[in-house]
Amino acid sequence: MHGIGGKTAVEETIARPLAKKRTFKLFTNQDWQLYALLLLPMLYFIIFKYIPMYGVTIAFKEFNMFQGIWKSPWAGLDAFREIFLMKDFYKVLRNTMLLNVLDLVVSFPAPIILAVLLNEIRINWFKKGAQTILYLPHFISWVIIGGMVYQLLATNTGLVNILIRSADMKAIPFLTEPTYWVLTYIGTGVWQSAGWGTIIYLAALTGINKELYEAAEVDGAGRMRKIWNITLPGIKPTIIILLIINIGHMASIGFERPFVLSNPLVTDVSEVISTFVYKVGIQSARYTIATAIGLFQAVVGLVFLLSSNYISKKVTDQGIW
Repeated sequence: MHGIGGKTAVEETIARPLAKKRTFKLFTNQDWQLYALLLLPMLYFIIFKYIPMYGVTIAFKEFNMFQGIWKSPWAGLDAFREIFLMKDFYKVLRNTMLLNVLDLVVSFPAPIILAVLLNEIRINWFKKGAQTILYLPHFISWVIIGGMVYQLLATNTGLVNILIRSADMKAIPFLTEPTYWVLTYIGTGVWQSAGWGTIIYLAALTGINKELYEAAEVDGAGRMRKIWNITLPGIKPTIIILLIINIGHMASIGFERPFVLSNPLVTDVSEVISTFVYKVGIQSARYTIATAIGLFQAVVGLVFLLSSNYISKKVTDQGIW
């Protein structure tokens, strides 16, 4: 039997790998600089991300630092059984999920709103100045931010409460009462991260066709109508991708913010998985427990990520992959 152009099926079968080989060689010859640039990030992920995954086996061993990972005896699922029998584990899991949900509800829309507002500003010098001021908190260490929060919001010595008491009002326990502490935690996080998050959305806004705005103006659309019908739909794919990624991090939480802002009076709401791992796993040298909790977080995060991506694909036909 003859194929296209008079070639037999056997000739076509032989030609396909040769064509692929020539295509690969052509790409590598033309774009070898790009492949060379890609080599360094690949090495980084292999060395610092994939090879350390071997350490996950600590979760299934009675780890002894003098024996090492390989020689430590296997313990099976004993570490996980111990974790799930801990009352404190469920408390820190609840706190982690609660703080992450509140962060998602409050902190996630903040950079979107800021990006849209900055995009609507027409005075360039004011726009650049506002962007600089909004970005600045991202570069401040959480240790410094924690000191600033205590200087401003401490019940007895904080500047805010001094002003409140000078107005013959009762001091607000921002850092010593659980409800106020959660509000302070969320508000501080918004202030620190919202400005930096706008960079991604501002970059997405530059990809929107300007002719759409011009056409909307001709049709008599106002500023709010253009934002609702052009700006937000234009950055919708970016919003969905970042939302899925944030949902994937729902079971994990950074260490610095809760550790710096926490104090013994609010541990019922401030103790989260990362600080729990530090105290139980690191300070007590129970590395098996610490690794098991980390593996639990990773699995739950993967489930959240896959689920949110699946739902997004079904509902909006958009996702990470």
